[in-house]
Amino acid sequence: MSIAARFMGLTIALAALVAATGAEANNFVVQGSTTFNRRIMIPYQPAIEAASSHKLTVIPNKSSIGVQALFEKRADFAMISGPLNDEIAILGSTNPNLSFDRLKVFPISTTRMSFAIHPNNRVRQVTTDKMKRVLLGEIVNWKELGGDDRPIRLVVVREGGGVQATVESTMMGGAKINPVDPIRVQISTQVLKIVEQEPGAIGLAQLSEVIQAKGTELLLDKPVTQTLSLVTLGDPTPEMRKLIDAAEHVATVNRD
Repeated sequence: MSIAARFMGLTIALAALVAATGAEANNFVVQGSTTFNRRIMIPYQPAIEAASSHKLTVIPNKSSIGVQALFEKRADFAMISGPLNDEIAILGSTNPNLSFDRLKVFPISTTRMSFAIHPNNRVRQVTTDKMKRVLLGEIVNWKELGGDDRPIRLVVVREGGGVQATVESTMMGGAKINPVDPIRVQISTQVLKIVEQEPGAIGLAQLSEVIQAKGTELLLDKPVTQTLSLVTLGDPTPEMRKLIDAAEHVATVNRD
């Protein structure tokens, strides 16, 4: 058999193998929520890649930035850690002409958020109703919650954070938090650092962050749960769907 014939035979065999095992691996870009990144991508990215047969480039920033990256074609998926409607509201205020109706959301996992407090704070539990009043700026001193005579300082990520969006949507009934003299930070990892330094602080954080930092949590009678989701612009392709299904499966198998 000639070299040309052997080469042709090898080419046909490889084509058959690709057809049998599926399409070539893609390198998908995923941007967005740092909470999603910490909970899903950092521990499970290799497993998701193996299960989907695709590679991922992960860029953690904010939920709203991830959604914006979809429209700018800088991402194939957005990671969000709160309701999609809240991210749409944030982007819509500055980009009202974007085709938000094309966005498709795919829940991957859930996690609980936490209200972090300074370790010396002797108040360790409040009702959900009182916490709502704190978030609305109606209760402004720890003395009103049975603590020391000290101003309450809410620590939150600047607009676009998934934890705040979840609190406003699920706990506040859509009302916006309006605390007195809040401390706003750029990213969620800064919240606990501020709480450790500020005796009167309440930090909106993700529970796993508080546990990892061995922080102190102010407990509520009704825990607040975050939904971690992937978002696509338009219906996902079959290969994108493989990655979504892989992420959901891996997150479910490894759920706490």
